[in-house]
Order: sequence, then structure tokens, then C-alpha cells
Amino acid sequence: MNALLDRTDDVVLVVDDVPDNLSVLHDALDESGYTVLVATCGDAALQRASQAVPDIVLLDAMMPGMDGFEVARRLKAAPLTAHIPIIFMTGLTDTEHLVAALDAGGVDYVTKPIKPKEVLARMGVHMQAARLARQARSALDAFGYASITVRPSDGKLMWQTPLARELLLAYFGTSSPETPEPILTWLRRHLRDAERQVEPPKLTAELGARRLTIRLHQQTGDDDWLIVMREVSDVAIIESMSLAFKLTAREAEVLYWVVKGKINRDIADILGASPATVKKHLERIFVKLGVETRTAAAGMAMNRIRQLHPHFEG
Repeated sequence: MNALLDRTDDVVLVVDDVPDNLSVLHDALDESGYTVLVATCGDAALQRASQAVPDIVLLDAMMPGMDGFEVARRLKAAPLTAHIPIIFMTGLTDTEHLVAALDAGGVDYVTKPIKPKEVLARMGVHMQAARLARQARSALDAFGYASITVRPSDGKLMWQTPLARELLLAYFGTSSPETPEPILTWLRRHLRDAERQVEPPKLTAELGARRLTIRLHQQTGDDDWLIVMREVSDVAIIESMSLAFKLTAREAEVLYWVVKGKINRDIADILGASPATVKKHLERIFVKLGVETRTAAAGMAMNRIRQLHPHFEG
């Protein structure tokens, strides 16, 4: 009973142009606790997969029109479905056909006539791996670590977590299947180090008081690499300075960027203000802090920040 309950959220897409095959598999999978989607042709399979994003696909290799090999290639080329394990169902046992199935993106195959118990056993192996990967991605997001998989050879972003999608759009203005150019350049530059298991330096992107740290985690396939990202925000630090020195929100922002070593013109660009306005804010800050120079203001602010936020990097 527990095994059945564990699978109630697992969705399998069965693709076969023979109704009898669909019926046999549907009944066996349904009895085992899977949610079953069916498709009788390649186009319908791609549409179902993009709408429901199944956890695993059982795919007939030989179908009229678009065959299973092409369906698999298209599923693997799309970031939304690239991570889904594909098990081919084939009556062809020649080595070249089996190799073609694996080359197209399949992780396994079963031969026809279909034996439901064999299919369920094969699925169990790959579903466990897929389930662990899904849980890991969800856990990463839950703890603020966004993740993506990138293929360096063609620069495609193969999949991403929901948090990663938000961060890439915010920091780089891009969305899948496009990998942001700074990330792709960084990945390709350090690929050789990573292949020798030498961790490359982290990549950092900034967005105002927010900072995104990007780290190469591990290779997940022949040419796919898992990248983990974490955002750190200094908004809390700005709020602390506002309270500690009785500054307005904008004055606290100006002081923050002074601490970071920015000149008035840079601060004006960051805050969308004029250099003259920034200068006026600084004059009021000097009065409130009882100092006469930006160096003295930055020093006082840094001392207070380090008391309240020991891990702050100025």
C-alpha cells in the first residue's frame, strides 16, 4: 500500500499508435497507481508532454508519420521536457535500432510484445532516479538555491527550476532555451578545470543591492552541466543603516553605495537620480553622522554594518 501511495503523483505518458497496446499498458499502470496520459502519434505526444510534463515517457519507436526517435529528439531539445526519462518500446531488436533509441535520448527499452510486469520493473528503476532529481530540485529552490542545466556545445539551457527562471529574467533579461551569455562564456572558459574536478571560480552578477552567485556543480550527462545559483540581498543592511543613523530610505541607499566605493555619478545611475540629488543626500547624511567627508561616513557606516552583519563584504 505504501508503494502505491508513493506513486500517486507520478505521471506517465504512453505513446503508441496501436490501441490494444495502449489499453494493456493503461490498465496495468493505472492499477499500479500512476496517472496515465496517452497519445497515438508523435504530434499528440509532444503536445501532451508540453501541457502536462510527465515524469516518464513510454514511447513506441516505430509509428507512422513522426517516429519515436524524432519525438524523443524533440522532447530532449525542449528545456521543459529535456529532463524526462524516455523508455522505448520496440519490436526491432537489431543493435542499430537499439543504439538509435539511446542516441535519440532514451534511457532504456523494452521489446514487443509488451509484458506489463517488465515495463513496470524498468520504469521503477528510472522513476526512482527521476523522483530523487525532482525532489532535489524542489529542495534547492525551497532553500533559495536555484539550478539550471546547460549544454555548452550549443549553449542551450536544458532545464531550470522556477526560481532559476525568475532570477535569469531579472539579472540577464533572458529565458530558456537561451543561456545568458555571461554564464555560457564563464562555463566554456572553465570547462576543462571542471572536467578535471577542479572547482572553477564562482561567477557573480549584481542587480542594485542584490547579488547573484553562480557556481558550477557537476556534470549530469555527456554534455550537460548542472549550475547552482544563490541570490544574496543587502536590503536588510540598508534598512539597518536607516535605523541606526536615523536616515531616510533613500539616504540609506546612498550611504550603502558610498560604502561600496561608488562615486556620485555611479550612485545616480544606480538609483535613477541626478548627481546633484545624490550630493544633497550626502550633505544630509554628513550632518546626521556628524562627519565632513564621504571617507569618514563610509568608515562609520562600515563599522556599524560589521557589528550588525558580520559576514558583509564591503
